[in-house]
Amino acid sequence: MTEPRFLVVRLSSLGDIVHTFPAVAALRETFPQAEISWLTHPRWNLLVESSGIASRILAGDTKSLGGLLGVVSRIRREHFDAAVDYQGLWKSAGLPFLGGVKTRIGFSSETIREFGVPALYTNRVKTSTAHIVEQNGELSLAAGARKGTGNVTLRVPEQFEESNRARWKQAGLDRYIVLSPGGGWRSKSWPAERYGALCSKIYELSGIRCVINYGPGEESLAGLVQQSGGRARPLLFNEDLGSLMALLRKSVFLVGGDTGPLHLAAALNTAVVAIFGPTDPARNGPVSSDSSGTAKRIVLRSAKAGTTYQRGDRTHPSLLDIPVDDVFRATLPLLEAAA
Repeated sequence: MTEPRFLVVRLSSLGDIVHTFPAVAALRETFPQAEISWLTHPRWNLLVESSGIASRILAGDTKSLGGLLGVVSRIRREHFDAAVDYQGLWKSAGLPFLGGVKTRIGFSSETIREFGVPALYTNRVKTSTAHIVEQNGELSLAAGARKGTGNVTLRVPEQFEESNRARWKQAGLDRYIVLSPGGGWRSKSWPAERYGALCSKIYELSGIRCVINYGPGEESLAGLVQQSGGRARPLLFNEDLGSLMALLRKSVFLVGGDTGPLHLAAALNTAVVAIFGPTDPARNGPVSSDSSGTAKRIVLRSAKAGTTYQRGDRTHPSLLDIPVDDVFRATLPLLEAAA
């Protein structure tokens, strides 16, 4: 019997793609010979490739009309048996709809945030689980997977590993801790000055320096963390995705908010200390892509925090309830293990 040809749709972003890996891995484990084509933005090609679960990647720039039409045309030529939309947006649902895929699986209106999107699906899944990884897994079950999630081991290309080793050898670092102070939305970001103070405390106790990872538009934020770090002399890091993966894999641990680098570190089986504010760790908390992963996942959130996914340009008040000393104490077992 010929195995089905799946179109997996998850266009972006870093953390969301990481949270989709276990669900797609479940499809791969159930249908080992199936064609699984993953539709994503070209920026994330390396990330999807690192999982080893897609037969191929259909990368397309869907931000322009010409790009959209090109993707739709390509989907039409492929004659997929089913499309699974793990993103749940008009764009992600519309592409397989316009591409003529007969079976289109996605979330029901109870789960999806954009009104009306489920009308584009033939199979609508009302989820019963809390975490987005498990919710994605329910879509895979609807597509015929024997279980909702499977194991994924992310592979970092050797050239990035080598470059990472050379960089930190030149800087005189044999060990380091990554701080990821950004968050896409400023309301998810613990204050920069507190990251700097945490860096100082870690250095005073262990002698281990911190590397501040930051993305586009976060230059001033990273500079403030560095300035607040004082004598701990934290280093700045702003490189491509492959270099980031190599950085995270070799880190003693990472401290950050609900953001892509945190979830990528967890997927790489690096220990993380996650500082949560308005978003709910029961839904978005860090998980390993491999059930055999042993690295610790420590999550801090104020008991007074209320959940909201509205993007704000100021630090959420609940994050101000988490002092530096609480985060520092959370790092102590990880520092002891690294001693």
